[in-house]
Amino acid sequence: MTSSAIKSTFALTAALFCGTAAYADPGAWSTEPVRIVVTFPPGGTSDLVARIVAQYLESEFGQKAVVDNRPGAGGTVAADYVAQQAPDGTTLILGNNAPFTIAPTQFETLPYDPVSSFTHIANLGASTPGLFVQPSLGISDLDGFIARANAEGITYGSSGVGSITHILGQAVDTAMGIETIHVPYQGSAPAIQDFRAGVLEAFYDSMAQNSAMIEDKEVVPLAVAAPERSKRFPDIPTFREQGYDVVIENWTGLSGPAGMDSEMAQTIHDSVEQIMAMPAVIEQMDQWGIAHTEMSSEGFTAFVANTISVWQPLIEAAKVNGG
Repeated sequence: MTSSAIKSTFALTAALFCGTAAYADPGAWSTEPVRIVVTFPPGGTSDLVARIVAQYLESEFGQKAVVDNRPGAGGTVAADYVAQQAPDGTTLILGNNAPFTIAPTQFETLPYDPVSSFTHIANLGASTPGLFVQPSLGISDLDGFIARANAEGITYGSSGVGSITHILGQAVDTAMGIETIHVPYQGSAPAIQDFRAGVLEAFYDSMAQNSAMIEDKEVVPLAVAAPERSKRFPDIPTFREQGYDVVIENWTGLSGPAGMDSEMAQTIHDSVEQIMAMPAVIEQMDQWGIAHTEMSSEGFTAFVANTISVWQPLIEAAKVNGG
């Protein structure tokens, strides 16, 4: 057999082998529009990430995707809905700490298992929240925050009962030995709206999501719950720097119902990874303060499972256990 014939035979064999995989390459995986279910209302970090993923799935791969906001019960409404859908790739969830990391400890029973009820596909990244207060309070550091809380009380807003910002708020109270008044919202957007209206004296939320308010001095950022200062906000100190060991990150990822075809899941994973590697997306994620770390589907599944045990003592210390 000639060299060219050998090459042709090898190429044909490889093509036939690859042809057995229905979803072997990045790209569209369904002729139907795909719903990306978000656990919070429009305007929050999860919603923003879901919309950019949906946008590029269609523009880069021709996969029509729409965002479906289903807030409620600490993200469990959305998670339960997705867990009950057919594993055909047409319903995914933009997952985060709320339904997968926090809810298993917060609630005695869940209608789904955070690991086995889902096909965890791709990690998207993590952002760090911080503490913001009204400029009119005249507070410039955590000592001033503590003094105000002890003297007159402080009302703060969060994304909802059991949300990462609620956990952070309670963790801060515990670390500082103070009691603040918690006002839960269905997502960070309405909390920020009330803050701007003067209803709230403080709120916890993603640092990057509030960059415009920081730059316009509409808020005073007192501390960031990260191990070290943000490159984007180098002037904002961490809680640790100010003597309080409070570190919390909010992760986001893409998952589907349990039982999805492994090759379809791999296609979605690879498509998302290509999107996350695009310069325009990297720039946008950086503006939102979201750091992306690539994980295999297996690695992401293990990550989700591990976060439950890591966060359990934080949730129990914050005393946000539900029924």
